[in-house]
This record gives sequence, structure tokens and C-alpha cells, in this order.
Amino acid sequence: MDKSAKIYVAGHRGLAGSAIVRNLERRGYSNLLLRTHSELELANQTEVDTFFADQRPQHVFVAAAKVGGIHANNTLRGEFIYQNLIVQCNLIHAAWRHGVERLIFLGSSCIYPRDCPQPMKEEYLLGSMLETTNLPYAIAKISGIEMCRAYNHQYGTRYLSLMPTNLYGPGDSYDLQNSHVLPALIRKLHAAKQAGEPECVVWGSGKPRREFLYVDDLAEAVCFLATLPPTEYQQLLDYQVAPALINVGFGSDLTISELTQTVAEVLGFAGNIKHDLSKPDGTPKKLLDSSRLLALGWKPQFGLQEGVALTYRDFLDNVLPRLPAD
Repeated sequence: MDKSAKIYVAGHRGLAGSAIVRNLERRGYSNLLLRTHSELELANQTEVDTFFADQRPQHVFVAAAKVGGIHANNTLRGEFIYQNLIVQCNLIHAAWRHGVERLIFLGSSCIYPRDCPQPMKEEYLLGSMLETTNLPYAIAKISGIEMCRAYNHQYGTRYLSLMPTNLYGPGDSYDLQNSHVLPALIRKLHAAKQAGEPECVVWGSGKPRREFLYVDDLAEAVCFLATLPPTEYQQLLDYQVAPALINVGFGSDLTISELTQTVAEVLGFAGNIKHDLSKPDGTPKKLLDSSRLLALGWKPQFGLQEGVALTYRDFLDNVLPRLPAD
């Protein structure tokens, strides 16, 4: 990408989108098109099409999505499928209509089957049944992957889908009902520590295994791929086994119990951890095979303890002052 190219980051205030903006700015890209929800309603096809017609972005990053943890996915099922489908459809279609050169669509590792072989390779997509608790969200993201593939096939576009593992870092949501597991643990354990509580209750058995990637590592992967030379980029789109789809993971996983202990150590919470077995666990194990991306030269830079420490510092500085009292 030319340093003066017009680049639109959809969802620039979210966890992934804000990290992509930070990475682009560090690389010297200054012509960034950023719009808040009040400035551009992504669920409105006419507004989106008008924006693309007027601004003519050359590169697009689709990081806008309705996201949440297991509780939000399982209870707001209609919202998750509708909002994600309509937003990504509007953005991908407008990008084609107005000649966007490259588009990168962010999905999620939940697109893979519940009982998927581990680690999960790109070609395992649609191999068997999905996890029921996040089925609507997964189907929406799978639709986005196939839409990018279909437009590449029919219209000759150059749209690439990235499947990140579980992300965490600055800009995350700390809502106790709807957030992902790691920010929820930070908020719960911080509150328990401040109150001097002898124990902290966490959801589920703690047995499922998960992989976690610091969001700035994802942003580096996104921008690394977006700036590949044309021949290398095209090879990702033409890859015969799983075209236009590439995993972005850390490379190792741990149990939720081990994650909880790590967060507790970083925060300095010395109390007991109690598991609420009435709450669902979700998929037993999710570890991505990121060998295709690693072979291109990218690798993660932030270990879990370092990433959690940076995230906790951001929580204390930028999130805690704005949170309502629990």
C-alpha cells in the first residue's frame, strides 16, 4: 500500500480496529478514513454505498462486528446473526462496486467445528457441526468468508479473510455479562482484590482449552498481509486447499483454569478461585494451526503474561475510571 493511499478501517474504535489503526499510523499511513457509528451507520446500505462513492477508499479493513462472550452469543442470537450479516454484506458489496483494491475481512476461530481436529487448519472449515452456543455468530462469519471468495471468483476482487484466535488487549469490553473471558476475569479479579474477598467465582468448569493472542500481534499480522507484494498476496487468494482464508493464532493454548491463575498472578489476587458449574463451557478446545502465516514471516511478539500486564495497565488507566460501581 502506498503511504498516501486512502484506507478505511471499519470498526476503528473496537478492540481489533483500534489496534489496526495504531499499527497503520506507526507504519506511516496518514490517509485513514475513520467514521464513528453516529457518522456512518454500517447497517444502512445506502449510507455505506454513498460513503464509498464519495470517499473512494483503496484499501478496506473490516473489523466492525457485534462481538461478545459465551453469554452474549447464546442469548442475543438474533442480534448476532442479523447485525454481523448486514454490516459485512454492505461493506463487501460497496467495496466491489467502488473498486477497492484490497479488502481484509476479520472473522473468528469459532467458525470451525465444535469437535474439530486440533490444531485447526483452514481446510477444516465446514467439516462438521458447529458449537451451538455461538452458532449464529459463526454462520455470519462463515458467510463473510464465502462472500469474499465468491466476489473474488466472479468479479476478480482481491479480498482476504483472516481468522484470529481469542483476542485481548487495549480497547476491550469489560461488561461482566457480555464480554469475552479474559477481560471478564480481569474485572472480576480486580474487584475481588480491591474488596479483599477470599474467593472469586468464575464461569464454567475451567477445563476447556483456549488460545489467546494480544491484539497488537493481530494488527501486525493484518498489516503485514495487507502490504504483501502482489504475487504473494494473490497466492493466498488462489491457494487451492482453503483459498482466501488464513489463521492468526499464538501457537499454544491453556485451560481456562490456567488462564485464571495467570490473570490472578498478574493482578496480585491471592484468593481462592471457585468455578460455577451451572454456566456453560462452550467448545472443549480451540487451537489454530497458523503455519501458513508463520511461513510467510510473521510471528507473535507478546507472551500471555506480558500481554495481560499491558491489558491490566490499560484497564486501570482508561477503563476503570469510567466503569459504574459494581
